[in-house]
Order: sequence, then structure tokens, then C-alpha cells
Amino acid sequence: MRISPFVTRCAMLALPLLLLVQGQLAHSQKKDPYACKEPDPTALCTAENTCSGSCSVDVKRTAQAASATPSFPGAKGNSTFCVKVGTSVTWKSDTKHQGFVVDMGPKTPFDTPDIIGGSEKSVTVKATTPGCYRYSAGACLSGAIYGMCGNGNAEIVVLK
Repeated sequence: MRISPFVTRCAMLALPLLLLVQGQLAHSQKKDPYACKEPDPTALCTAENTCSGSCSVDVKRTAQAASATPSFPGAKGNSTFCVKVGTSVTWKSDTKHQGFVVDMGPKTPFDTPDIIGGSEKSVTVKATTPGCYRYSAGACLSGAIYGMCGNGNAEIVVLK
């Protein structure tokens, strides 16, 4: 039995549309993952996701984007984490020959607005302003060309 070229072309066009619709339905059923849109983001802070005293965040380029991973056990890349006012946060990269930029947007919870560093230069800032903040972390390997850098978004909650 031979399948007509018309049927083959229709199937090839319909498959991507079906996958797109399925992906949109799955996305619309997920709960909004952003802590800063919650009525009380501080309620999401637990002993497991809160740094106390001092904290470090490893910013690195991943296969698809960039990831900022806090130093507490079990932390996942670009997960929301919490710090208390007065906590020192060290942004660093454990990957050789890599640079990063952390953009806190127009309002920053830290005493220093610019967080630009790399594998040879970590940046330590102190949390000063309570609230919930969404930030963007970008990472590039040294000598990277267009498309070789990654970007990721995450949130930090600063507690009083």
C-alpha cells in the first residue's frame, strides 16, 4: 500500500501544530511559579531555602541558558531562595573561564547595584532592603561568540 504525498505533507504539517497545542495546554495548567507574585512571598522561606550568616551563589552557563544556584544543600538552579537583611551574598562562578552578570532590575536589595564577575572574580554584596526581587543572571564562556551566552531568571526574598 502506498501513501499519497499529499497525506504525508499534511501529517508533517499537523504534527508540529499538535505538539504546540499540547505544550500550551500543559503550560496553562501549571501554577504560576513566581514567588514575588504570591500574596506573602516570605511564607515560602524555610530553613532549607534560607541562607543565614553568609551565602554564595554559583552562576554558570548551562546547556540551554544560565543558572544561579545557592550554596545550601539540595538547592536547584534558578530556584527561589531567601536571605536575611545583613546577610553577605557572594556571587561566583566555579566554572573556569566564565564571566557573569546579575541584573537585579531597577530596585536592588543589595548595597551594591552592579554584580559583574567571573571565575577569577567573585562579588560579595550585603542584603539591605527587605522584599521579593526577581533577577536575571547571564553567563558566558571567555571568548564566546553570539549565541554562546546564556540567561536565566530567578527570585530572591530578603527577610527583615
